[in-house]
Amino acid sequence: MILDVLDNADRYAALNPRFPAAFAFLRRPDLADLPVGRIDLEDGLYAVVAKGPGRSPGDALIETHDLYIDLAYVIAGTDRIGWKARRDLGPAAEAPDPRADVAFYADPPTHWTDVAPGMIAAYFPEDAHMPMISDNEIHKIIMKVRV
Repeated sequence: MILDVLDNADRYAALNPRFPAAFAFLRRPDLADLPVGRIDLEDGLYAVVAKGPGRSPGDALIETHDLYIDLAYVIAGTDRIGWKARRDLGPAAEAPDPRADVAFYADPPTHWTDVAPGMIAAYFPEDAHMPMISDNEIHKIIMKVRV
């Protein structure tokens, strides 16, 4: 997991060949005006614009991905994201869907991080995470970066 501000993102560019393009996208001046939904950028890289009410931990499941890194950037609101090491998870709550590259677990997170506007948080396949936890609305971009 990585937690930092977008201004420091170039420090992580060498971790994945698609990170430079992902960081460039997140620096767009019109980011807050993009419509909700998926934006395809290049092979192995797309953005998901999310905007809506946060949820409570009791209404969410922790998730993992095998093929993609979730690189979250918060535009407005604060996303309180839960984390747990994937190796410590119990069995999946339902059969994973490999086409969707997501598996859900009933495990509670072991750590919580507040991701505020201007911050980035990267969750790798070994990082289980529970996003969109808030009492308020969250506007964010999730960059899906193929490993």
